[in-house]
Amino acid sequence: MAHGNGGDLLAQVLIDNGVDTAFGIVSVHNLPLVEAVAARLRFVPVRHEAAAVNAADGYARARGGLGVAITSTGTGAGNAAGSLVEALTAGSRVLHVTGQIDSPYLGQGRGVIHETRDQLGMLTAVSKHAASISSVADAGPVLRRAVRHALSLPCGPSSVEWPIDLQYARHQVTPRGPEAPEPVPEPDPGALARAAELIAAARRPVIWAGGGAVGARAEVRALAERLHAPVFTSNSGRGTLPEDHELVVGNFATHPAAADLLAEADLLISIGTHFRSNETRHYHLALPAAHVQIDVDPAALGRVHPATAGIAGEAATVLRQLPVPAGDPAWRARAVATRAAVRAQLREAIGPYREICDAMRAGLPPDSVIARDVTIPSSQWGNRLLDIHHPRTNLFPVGGGIGQGLATGIGAAIAKPDAPTLVMAGDGGLAVHLGELGTLAQEKPWLVLVVFNDGGYGVLRNMQDHHGGSRAGVDLYTPDFSRLAQALDLPYQLVGRPEAFAEALGKAVAQHGPAVIEVDVTALDPAPRPFVPPVPVPAGQDR
Repeated sequence: MAHGNGGDLLAQVLIDNGVDTAFGIVSVHNLPLVEAVAARLRFVPVRHEAAAVNAADGYARARGGLGVAITSTGTGAGNAAGSLVEALTAGSRVLHVTGQIDSPYLGQGRGVIHETRDQLGMLTAVSKHAASISSVADAGPVLRRAVRHALSLPCGPSSVEWPIDLQYARHQVTPRGPEAPEPVPEPDPGALARAAELIAAARRPVIWAGGGAVGARAEVRALAERLHAPVFTSNSGRGTLPEDHELVVGNFATHPAAADLLAEADLLISIGTHFRSNETRHYHLALPAAHVQIDVDPAALGRVHPATAGIAGEAATVLRQLPVPAGDPAWRARAVATRAAVRAQLREAIGPYREICDAMRAGLPPDSVIARDVTIPSSQWGNRLLDIHHPRTNLFPVGGGIGQGLATGIGAAIAKPDAPTLVMAGDGGLAVHLGELGTLAQEKPWLVLVVFNDGGYGVLRNMQDHHGGSRAGVDLYTPDFSRLAQALDLPYQLVGRPEAFAEALGKAVAQHGPAVIEVDVTALDPAPRPFVPPVPVPAGQDR
């Protein structure tokens, strides 16, 4: 047994749980934590607390373990809150440790620097689990319990606030090994039997794989191939089956050709998906009435689409216990035809971006992480047409928040240093956390940042144009990215023709470090079908 301050204790807990990197911003209210973590692990000093959580989130998703963010109290914790919403929505394994003012002054409203009212209440609202350290004795148990909550299904961020006087106090520091996630209850035999009956009776089943399916890749593949069933995915479920598999229709459920297939199906088997609004035409997508739903969260069963047989349990465990008859090869042919049709129609719709999409996939190894911010190329084709081969390479903001892509990609690139990471961002989204270009330049991960520059918020510009509104708030002053890159010693290339993108990507990847490619969207021919986000606007409203 050794002794140290709270930072030494935190570093040991992280090491026990296989963490080698933490992201954050140093402050007078977390100085012991940052100093100790930096002494024993890698500490990445980001430029904004929200980026610290995004980077920890990207690290966790790409690595498959625990991501760690360290922030300050008050404003710092508040800055982190939006990114905690993203981690919560995505079910990401993030440990967020934030400072707190001196414990004798808590709750008194004295105006201590960095003080905020009910910080724990704020963290509780945006985290799966939140707790305070109230004494030296409970510091270790509180931290380890937070790690267990983050790692236990359904996963999500855990936040711990730690008063600065208790950080500096003397702690016992003892290695304990990794925390074991809480066990998931076994599935109900009656629910399994009812699901087996439905599957046996079905002739045209379809599978919808969400984020909860990615831990059951082999089982989902066996189910699909045995049934000859088309596989739809949510954005989170992409890569459950590699997207070059002929049964994968993919993240195309709202496409008219895919909707026709769903209308023909006589059974829906959903696995770990919550049927999010943007993936179901704001809940107006027609789905088969017969529905076997598998989800680790019992509260999710039947919440959006009625479940004929709802099974609470871990996807892999449930699927291994379900008997599956052989399906109809003719139904497989229908899946293959639909897969080809939706992709061909989207390729036609994006015009010059076809060549950029193809060059991206051809220029990256299959294990490259592709992190996509909210921007037209991501939303229109990156989230569908750019093949994902493994779930851990599929990073995007599940909650739909703009500006998170670069920091998330930095975390992923640090987690997976042996392959290039690609980040797709727009100029508007990149401006939200432009300072993280400094983190990129300082840390030098193998990351290619592709900035699609259309001079503002193109997604919302298209939405205003489509619905007859006047343009407001969407046209932005954009920096000269070449000079910005030069100021940060970042290799930079400008692409104004789609056929030039492949060569630019090859040069950027060959850097084995950070690089920036700017795509001048205004120099490209416009896409034949402008992308309009699937967000409902009430009819008959005066504009």
